[in-house]
Amino acid sequence: MKDKILKQSALLPSADKELFNQEFGDIVPIIQDKVPPQRRSGKNIWEGKRKNTANSKQIKQASASFVFSDGFEAYFNPDEKIKYVKPGSDTQAIKRLARGDYAPEYLLDLHGLKQEEAKLEIAALLFTAQKQQANCVNIMHGIGKHILKKSVPNWLIQHPNVLAFHQAPKEWGGKSALLVLLDVPSEFDKN
Repeated sequence: MKDKILKQSALLPSADKELFNQEFGDIVPIIQDKVPPQRRSGKNIWEGKRKNTANSKQIKQASASFVFSDGFEAYFNPDEKIKYVKPGSDTQAIKRLARGDYAPEYLLDLHGLKQEEAKLEIAALLFTAQKQQANCVNIMHGIGKHILKKSVPNWLIQHPNVLAFHQAPKEWGGKSALLVLLDVPSEFDKN
């Protein structure tokens, strides 16, 4: 390569050589200052991934948690289907929910869960639906001893993004499920 440069410089006129030397004579080659990155051992990589996973789980759980009060009990007429419309919301939404006009985008089955576990799952579901801009979700609480069947509507009323809910039509679970209509704030972007 040096031979090639020397041959090219021999072809240049002497005036061009002098001009080139005047312009670039004070230039010094750059000394290599890059430091190669350290290679991480397999153990260090695994520990780093484990820490990141633990941190991300904690962040997701904290952001998805919503504190539902067990002390709040709403009155639902036992002779009618369970339904609720947030004050100031569209009352026609309840009729559309009852007819099954809204197809749920997420389904949550609470069968076999304890009350505390069910609360966390509902909070996570509502957070996910809000983040993904889902308007309707289905929560299957089951019938069993009526513990979750009574608690779930009381929890849902407390959440600020729940516009309405109604006992689900038969294709979505009937008496053992609720269709929930959500208000999706525009601040959440679909990711």
